[in-house]
Amino acid sequence: RHDDLKEMLDSNKDSLKLEAMKRIVAMIARGKNASDLFPAVVKNVACKNIEVKKLVYVYLVRYAEEQQDLALLSISTFQRGLKDPNQLIRASALRVLSSIRVPIIVPIMMLAIKEAASDMSPYVRKTAAHAIPKLYSLDSDQKDQLIEVIEKLLADKTTLVAGSVVMAFEEVCPERIDLIHKNYRKLCNLLIDVEEWGQVVIINMLTRYARTQFLSPNQNESLLEETAEKAFYGSEEEDAKDAKAEATSLAKRKPYIMDPDHRLLLRNTKPLLQSRNAAVVMAVAQLYFHLAPKAEVGVIAKALVRLLRSHSEVQYVVLQNVATMSIKRRGMFEPYLKSFYIRSTDPTQIKILKLEVLTNLANETNISTILREFQTYIRSMDKDFVAGPPPHHRGCATNIGKVRDTCLNGLVQLLSNRDELVVAESVVVIKKLLQMQPAQHSEIIKHMAKLTDNIQVPMARASILWLIGEYCEHVPKIAPDVLRKMAKSFTNEEDIVKLQVINLAAKLYLTNSKQSKLLTQYVLNLAKYDQNYDIRDRARFIRQLIVPTEKSGALNKYAKKLFLAQKPAPILESSFKDRDHFQLGSLSHLLNTKAVGYQELPDWPDEAPDPSVRNVEVPEWTKCTSREKRKEKVEKPFYSDSEGESGPTESADS
Repeated sequence: RHDDLKEMLDSNKDSLKLEAMKRIVAMIARGKNASDLFPAVVKNVACKNIEVKKLVYVYLVRYAEEQQDLALLSISTFQRGLKDPNQLIRASALRVLSSIRVPIIVPIMMLAIKEAASDMSPYVRKTAAHAIPKLYSLDSDQKDQLIEVIEKLLADKTTLVAGSVVMAFEEVCPERIDLIHKNYRKLCNLLIDVEEWGQVVIINMLTRYARTQFLSPNQNESLLEETAEKAFYGSEEEDAKDAKAEATSLAKRKPYIMDPDHRLLLRNTKPLLQSRNAAVVMAVAQLYFHLAPKAEVGVIAKALVRLLRSHSEVQYVVLQNVATMSIKRRGMFEPYLKSFYIRSTDPTQIKILKLEVLTNLANETNISTILREFQTYIRSMDKDFVAGPPPHHRGCATNIGKVRDTCLNGLVQLLSNRDELVVAESVVVIKKLLQMQPAQHSEIIKHMAKLTDNIQVPMARASILWLIGEYCEHVPKIAPDVLRKMAKSFTNEEDIVKLQVINLAAKLYLTNSKQSKLLTQYVLNLAKYDQNYDIRDRARFIRQLIVPTEKSGALNKYAKKLFLAQKPAPILESSFKDRDHFQLGSLSHLLNTKAVGYQELPDWPDEAPDPSVRNVEVPEWTKCTSREKRKEKVEKPFYSDSEGESGPTESADS
């Protein structure tokens, strides 16, 4: 296998070696295994042809970790490569050396990184920054020495090194904020010229830095909001007015003045909203959301909406973040409402996220438009998505109380839909909406009671039975008839439906025992011998609770209060409400769970730390300035006194 390539690598001609290496690297790029060629390739690491040498190093970086023993044999060659006149060879040698994961060569790697950090070439210094996390993961005891190298590289003024060294800083010592102080302004100014992925790393690091070093730009607003909340829950109106007036006067007395360094960060990141890289745009968006004054956050909306024209993977991440942002800052995305309308070509997950955003953006002015959109989506062929609009009717209805009736009417119309899944979801949503004002909607409850003959989805049947049982006083004629029908089919029902049939029987027994006493006993007897132990337990518990006997305890007296107590209306919140404690744009936010390596976004400080720590001292090269020197030169005559009088004339005469 690969005998022809081995022969070419062993030949004396550089052209054959180069051709062989090109073919091997092409194999690696296609994902094919070329590890058996390692001995033949590693011999050519000392080849004098630079093109061959470069490709050999590319190969070694890929396989040095797998073939550690063979790589160790060539370690002296790699060390010589660190002294090569060509910067690409020096960088490649360091890259290979840091790819050999053997603890025994840690001192050699440490020495190589220190030397590379002082190299004349910024490309080699960048490679040194890349090698730091590799060495740290191999031997964490080297942390103190590596921090010294990071501190040195952070002072580097080239854009090529900036992103890489900040990445090393984040991996090795993210808690050492003191290393950033002197380099903060430099990083802000270099940001626009750093390569894209370096920009992402620097922006995320500066977001955390800013949250520890500057005051919240919205502190006066939050103070007013807090006081208004206290006033709302306060007992006396006068106290509330006094508290609000005090907060307003405090805000006027202490106007917020943004730190110039805070403003520098916002000003220098804003142009990056036009970046072609979606990750950079997302990084700037989260920075503005977490750091900017509320009045300025709106600039990110247009950039994020632009990303919705990108690939579906990018859309998914952007919409996840927009869904969280739109809960707190609804007005920011309202002008772009139509950008979140669903296309038939969108994947299901994108459609569901767009629904979430539309629900969050709903208000009294645009609700009719949004509901019309939802009605259109019901006719979609995507079954997983079709179940989405009814629950989002619920979200609109709870967000805007005035349109609750409109949403209910729309949902009732959906009950006659041919698609059983749509009907089932509508029933579940109607149940939750009716809990908010059941007395006004007894007709809807009657209409839903008739659906028990047709709807077969267990969750929907259970929801209807719960509604009838909970509000049986509003439908006294229909409820016993529904129980009779359900008693007939009890043995064939799903467990979730059986439990609700038992509950319905118990509630009817307590409110209308004349009509339902025998039916209740029949249902409880069926449940007593059910295969599911939950149903058997529930039946036994309810029988003891509602049917009075000589052994009945004190609970029997309170059975009505237990079963027919008024239930609180459900609190319907966006599923993205609990994500806002994660930093936007992070993997933890996307997964809604803390990922490995996630760093919490710090809270704003109560008092601003000393801003002078970011001042960089300008070195005094000489005591007198160059301007003073120039003055002296100008004032001094070109000729001496004697030359001034005679010199020129004499020379002219002669």
